[in-house]
Amino acid sequence: MNTIKLNSDFQISRIVHGLWRLTDWNLSNQELLKLTQQCTEIGVTTFDQADIYGNYSCEKLFGDALSLKPELRKEIQLLTKCGIKLNTDKFPSRELKYYDYSYDYIVSSVENSLKNFQTDYIDALLLHRPSPFFNPEEVAKAFHDLKQSGKVLHFGVSNFNTQQFETLNAFTDEKLITNQVEISPSCLEHFDNGNIDYFLQKNIHPMAWSPLAGGQLLHPTTEKEHRIFNTLSEIANQLDIKSVDQLIYAWLLKHPAGIIPVVGTQHINRIKNAVEASSIDLSLEQWFKIYNASTGVELP
Repeated sequence: MNTIKLNSDFQISRIVHGLWRLTDWNLSNQELLKLTQQCTEIGVTTFDQADIYGNYSCEKLFGDALSLKPELRKEIQLLTKCGIKLNTDKFPSRELKYYDYSYDYIVSSVENSLKNFQTDYIDALLLHRPSPFFNPEEVAKAFHDLKQSGKVLHFGVSNFNTQQFETLNAFTDEKLITNQVEISPSCLEHFDNGNIDYFLQKNIHPMAWSPLAGGQLLHPTTEKEHRIFNTLSEIANQLDIKSVDQLIYAWLLKHPAGIIPVVGTQHINRIKNAVEASSIDLSLEQWFKIYNASTGVELP
């Protein structure tokens, strides 16, 4: 599995293992450790988390598994996110979900993540969603102090538009390394809102969450999903590809923006499918055929 550089001194695996559904997998610590080791053996060394995943429990589950083999920490990159405060049973005093990017909350969230992962550093911290109440100076100060302490090595964002990204970037000591956004043959939002063009201009490699559209592209229900699935199936047959999901990953990997799919599954064979997709020779015409199947119209 190839790696991809997010800046001059930080690179991650071309496929990232997403763990937001970790609590649903009901894996023992030993089973999760085995899955993590299997990922690293095929070159998937980067793992994506967030403080709120699994109602604030996924980080700890991963940390408990990692504690069974602490030396594995040096072989992997841990990414996590912060900023969303859920009104769950863990925090009954919160009347609603809201976003918090205050200095104190960012720092305390990192401290919790470090404790959960049982590590002394996080490779990259992302702000989970843009907020209408946002002080970039305060965020930048938190980033600075976390970097100086060695607790977080790199910083990025998730679901930001170009202006939000630029605004924060203007205040930080170091440039943001990535923007994790939803990209799939079903979700072309960032081709239309200027984000993909911005990524290309600034040489920013975006991470793509929900690359299979939450599984809907494999089990279509809407007219649009059926249209995309039929096109994917046709091209998969032409290329003698064993699975539609592999073709979707190939479609993402082909793009010159260097899109990094986040693959959220407990099945190692599906992760292998994503890894093997990098060797699929998808033609430009086939790429556009999938694109057109999503929009439902030909190019102008």
